[in-house]
Amino acid sequence: MKSRHGLEIRIPTGADLPGLSVLLAEAGQAIDPPELGRRLEALRQRGGTALIALEWGPPSGLVTLHWHQILQAARPVAQITLLLVGPGERRRGIGRLLVEAAAQAARSAGCDALELVAPPRESSLPAFGRALGFVEAGSRFARALRKRR
Repeated sequence: MKSRHGLEIRIPTGADLPGLSVLLAEAGQAIDPPELGRRLEALRQRGGTALIALEWGPPSGLVTLHWHQILQAARPVAQITLLLVGPGERRRGIGRLLVEAAAQAARSAGCDALELVAPPRESSLPAFGRALGFVEAGSRFARALRKRR
C-alpha cells in the first residue's frame, strides 16, 4: 500500500528485521532480529498484524494490532498495542498514516471498533489519539502472570 506522502505502508519481511530492531531499541524496547521475527510470526498466527512505514532505508515507523472477540460486541474489536515512529521522523504524518492503515486492516479482519492502548509513559499519545477521533473509554489495569527473571 503506497501513501500520498511517498511512504510505503506494508507488512514487514525478514529483510526489515534489522532496521525494526534498531527502531525498537531507540525506543527502549530492544529485541534482536531473530526473536523479533518469531514474535511477528506469532502475532500474525494469533489474530493480529504488524505494519511498517518505509520511505527509503530502514523502517521509520511500526504499528501492531490485535483483534479478538469480546462478549459485549457482535463483531471483533481491534487494539493498537504499539505505535512507534522514529525520533527523527516524527511530526510528518507517519503515525497518522500507520493508524489509517491499521484501521483498514481491522476492517478487513471484520472488526467494528479500533482501540488505541496508550502506555502511561507516553504523555503525547492520548492527545494524538483524540486528534484522530479516538475517545477515552475507561482505564486499564495490568498484572504480570509470571515472575520476572
